[in-house]
Amino acid sequence: METIGLEGRRARLARQHLLLPSTRTDDVTAIADAVVALHSSDPVTVYLSLLARMRAPALTAVDAALYEDRSLVRHHAVRRTLWVSTPEVVRVLHAAATRALVGPDRRRTAGYLAQSGIEDPEAWLVEADEAVLADLRAHGPSTARELGQRVERLRQPIHVGGPRWGATQSAHTRVLLGLGFAGAILRTRPLGSWVSGAYRYAVTDAWLPGGLGDLDPRVARAELARRYLDRFGPVTTEDLRWWAGWPVTATRTALADVGAEPVALDDGQGWVLPDDHGPVAAEPWVAALPSLDPTTMGWKQRGWYLPEPAADAFDRNGNAGPTLWVDGRVVGAWAQGSDGRMLTYYFERVAAARRAELDGRLAVLAAAVGETRYTVRFLGRVHPLVVAGADGSGG
Repeated sequence: METIGLEGRRARLARQHLLLPSTRTDDVTAIADAVVALHSSDPVTVYLSLLARMRAPALTAVDAALYEDRSLVRHHAVRRTLWVSTPEVVRVLHAAATRALVGPDRRRTAGYLAQSGIEDPEAWLVEADEAVLADLRAHGPSTARELGQRVERLRQPIHVGGPRWGATQSAHTRVLLGLGFAGAILRTRPLGSWVSGAYRYAVTDAWLPGGLGDLDPRVARAELARRYLDRFGPVTTEDLRWWAGWPVTATRTALADVGAEPVALDDGQGWVLPDDHGPVAAEPWVAALPSLDPTTMGWKQRGWYLPEPAADAFDRNGNAGPTLWVDGRVVGAWAQGSDGRMLTYYFERVAAARRAELDGRLAVLAAAVGETRYTVRFLGRVHPLVVAGADGSGG
């Protein structure tokens, strides 16, 4: 059995995810494919993840891919969250992960409607779905507020949650979420700038010709596992199970379907694709990655790139804040200050030359975002120290 040590894994990470100076590219679709998909729970992440891997970072290139060429598409996928990926990958994600969400989510919504006094929740939902789709076909991409103004059903107040906690909200939240899981609608251009999460919605086949297709779920899971191993391998069974949000049986089946081969890791057994063997070289590199970047969030078991002091880069739910990397290890955190300056905080001592390289990468990001100020939604526990301007070595 081949052994892949820490340095080997870190070199693979850098080359696979286009983090080396020699692998940067201005092809944003190639970058998305290099990490399978980009986290989009925070709209800022998509842009900063792409900018960090571009030779000549430009917000306009990302806008063009998302909203003009539509070579990148935003959709709910693994772990019930929003992602951005190429149309080919989004179709795989939809069949491999998203469609399984439809039934449970619809039953949950029907239960909320029933406890809110709707006598026939399923019939009510069918009529609401049809009304939303008809309205979008008639008016084109629209925000939730615009839809609520035109579709009366979406203004129906419903009680969500259980007896101990809950809230009353308009039905549009649950209806639009369900249509998204079903692949009937997609999020398109936001109402505001690139930092806004107030998206317009569109009928899927009107925004993406051919829609999301109808791939067989098992075939799609195998293809998603293949892409994940290709870009993140070696990975453990638990890494794939967590990343894809699959049950253990589906995870093991997908590994078998792609012919995954075992390798020895420092902390156990991992898997690679059959043709993915041999050493990988990587020149020295640094990176400033945003919160929820696919590289930082790509593995369930993170000890091989996350030294113990760097755990504070994550919040209590395991969501990563912005991180600083040197040669495959997280060494610090960063943030944009209120005045636009890029602030840093180091978890350990880093050589002055490497810190200068990181400052250079942050300067490139600062130039790309220009005068825009944004708020990071996923901060990590160390974030207050960064914003306070702690530009030194952490204890």
